[in-house]
Amino acid sequence: MADKFDLIAEYREDKGKGASRRLRHEGKVPAIIYGGGRPPRALSFDHNKVLRELQHESFYSSVLNIKVGDKSQAAIVKDLQRHPAKPIVMHIDLQRIVAGEAIKMNIPIHYVGEESAPGVKTGGGSVSHLMTDVEVVCLPENLPEYFEVDISGLELDEMLHLSDLKLPEGVEIPELAQGPEHDHPIVSIHVLKVAAVEEEDDAVAAEGEEAADGEASAESGDEEKSED
Repeated sequence: MADKFDLIAEYREDKGKGASRRLRHEGKVPAIIYGGGRPPRALSFDHNKVLRELQHESFYSSVLNIKVGDKSQAAIVKDLQRHPAKPIVMHIDLQRIVAGEAIKMNIPIHYVGEESAPGVKTGGGSVSHLMTDVEVVCLPENLPEYFEVDISGLELDEMLHLSDLKLPEGVEIPELAQGPEHDHPIVSIHVLKVAAVEEEDDAVAAEGEEAADGEASAESGDEEKSED
């Protein structure tokens, strides 16, 4: 099961862009918590404490313990907005967790054994991570922190699919329930054909230069005739 994180929050009554801007100037992160059969509530968190927690990858796929005064509420992160150019968290969306109710979460995939894979070590191929996370459905207590995928036995031109993930008990991948055609590849080993593309580009460039030289020669001949 994923780790648990404690976050101290405060209720906020002011809403809108102006109120959120003031909170950020005060070093706080505006947030909202919803779901669980209860009305949404506007919250705020200490920005620096949130930044420290975000250094843990598991923060995004864990059950968070949101504390407001003497009350606590389990929740998960549904959306987190960052400033495009600065290390600033702009807003957090949280969903309440209810015991006994399944939740949907995107769980990260950790790939191991890349350097020892035959497709890389002897085949000269490169590993392509086609998926870095996967959506799962499970009860909160069954929520995994991440999936570990060992590709040390992967040969050249081989790949693994969603169905190759080892799922803990009580964890399902909704995508697989839609049929075999949704069993998407998650990682592969192939030889990158960069050289062939470069050679083709060089050939096209050479043809362009020859055409340009031909046009230049034709123009020069026309100028000589006009001078005559």
